[in-house]
Amino acid sequence: MNAFMEQLILLFCCRFPVFFVRSLVEALSYDYSANIECLAEPHRPQYEGGIITNPEFSHGLRGWSILGSAKIERRVSKGGNSFVVVHGRKQPHDSISQKIYLRRGKLYTFSAWIQVSEGKVPIRAVFKTKTGYKHAGAVITESGCWSMLKGGLTANSSGPAELYFESQNKTVDIWVDSVSLQPFTSAQWKAHQEQSIEKTRKRKVKFQAVDSLGNALAGARVSIQLKKPSFPFGAAIAKTILNNPAYQKWFTSRFTVTAFENEMKWYSTESSPGKEDYSVADAMLQFAKQNGISVRGHNVFWNDPKYQPWWVPKLSPSQLSEAAWKRINSIMSRYKGQVIAWDVVNENLHFSFLEDRLGWNASAAFYQRAHQLDDRAIMFLNDFNTIEDSRDGKSTPAMYLQKLKQIQSFPGSRMSLGIGLEGHFHTPDIAYIRAALDTLAATKLPIWITELDVGSDPNQAKYLEEILRETHAHPGLQGIIIWAAWRPEGCYRMCLTDNNFKNLPTGEVVDKVIGEWTHAHLAGLTDSNGYFETSLFHGDHVVTITHPSMNSSLVQSFKVTTPRVSQETMLEVEINA
Repeated sequence: MNAFMEQLILLFCCRFPVFFVRSLVEALSYDYSANIECLAEPHRPQYEGGIITNPEFSHGLRGWSILGSAKIERRVSKGGNSFVVVHGRKQPHDSISQKIYLRRGKLYTFSAWIQVSEGKVPIRAVFKTKTGYKHAGAVITESGCWSMLKGGLTANSSGPAELYFESQNKTVDIWVDSVSLQPFTSAQWKAHQEQSIEKTRKRKVKFQAVDSLGNALAGARVSIQLKKPSFPFGAAIAKTILNNPAYQKWFTSRFTVTAFENEMKWYSTESSPGKEDYSVADAMLQFAKQNGISVRGHNVFWNDPKYQPWWVPKLSPSQLSEAAWKRINSIMSRYKGQVIAWDVVNENLHFSFLEDRLGWNASAAFYQRAHQLDDRAIMFLNDFNTIEDSRDGKSTPAMYLQKLKQIQSFPGSRMSLGIGLEGHFHTPDIAYIRAALDTLAATKLPIWITELDVGSDPNQAKYLEEILRETHAHPGLQGIIIWAAWRPEGCYRMCLTDNNFKNLPTGEVVDKVIGEWTHAHLAGLTDSNGYFETSLFHGDHVVTITHPSMNSSLVQSFKVTTPRVSQETMLEVEINA
């Protein structure tokens, strides 16, 4: 047995056949990469520029025009790299531009390398279309080095469009190079998703059934069940699940992870100053434990002023500081080791209640303390519109990365951070979702969709399925929680069931993808050489093998994980008398 093999021998008192589990890794080509480093020279354009004319400015300014009152010139670096400089800008949109033609239903990946003449400045890529403006992506770029702007957009109509770059800082010159715009059909995009799932979420497995003498058993029935998937997929719950057997049965038969909608929040556990009550959260946590469901701690603080306990905004800064430190010490000490993650300061890209009263580094200090109190859990930033809405300048992937750096730079910080993306969608732009995830995944930090829902819309269920498929396929994503805690008066934005726990169309979507991601009812027959090969999702499995020559069925548990090496690996499981 070579270095790439693992062996496990299990002995039983009865005669059973031998089977082998072989894992095969197939190289898949689709590129999810983004670069978040600032480089001395830009990379070549992705897809050789796609449909962009003269993407590297090797042919002067051919294909490019002036937008607004800007002036543009082509320059060449000492290393021979050509690029364009936009200067003399008087309006945010003064830029270079290129006219293109977008086709309805196509998904476009976009990228460009950007530099500015001074400082650190946000730059957007914008497409002006006949139906309005599409913001494809943004980056915070700086002088002296090149930054990659990774973006995407889905065309909702066919027609001419104009690409340009925008910055609210009108004093800086914008440098541009290596521009790329690559269209994909929906079929191609789906194929990319399937390729990524095969590479990231699944593993090739081969079984061989032989009798006690080593003879192959052709026609043996192989049945496989995924008992516990490795990918965390869950939904939020409310206190309404307590003492509600119908809700409990519906929930526990589907999900492996949860978050409490409101019951851990400060206004729920300390509704009056100094009077803490964790009884409801305790009961919900106990329910989750009893059913093997992991819990995300949501949340320690919420930086939105309107969601503070009623008495908190009335406190002086010193009183608030005392109350806040008491809060974090109380809740995190109570649930230490019982949750897998904490949303420490919720929505602190959009809001700054704590910073406004306690100083600019208040959130960073609380993240540091959170890590000290529960160093086995991952501390998450958690905010909205990073993948939902490219127009929101407060929470672009670039702004998210900037906030991460601020928290990580806190003196003495060694914490493990996670990226929490709420995912409160209206009409999703799947191409933009992928680009945003690409940028965030370049950090190599854990990424979760923490509060996924879709607003009321005739296409609500369709949109939910599209989002689930896109996010689950992305290799950087490590978990999904749907924000659909049931309450008789209605859910936050989206329900999965009616009040009798019969699936709504959104619930049918959830069951559909769960069935696919757990390969329900997977079975087949061994070939003439006793082999059966399939692709299995990572997780804990049970295989049952039956054959007319056997006195009884063979039932065996095994685990499918990511291979530790890129070469083919084999797991041998021998069972004999």
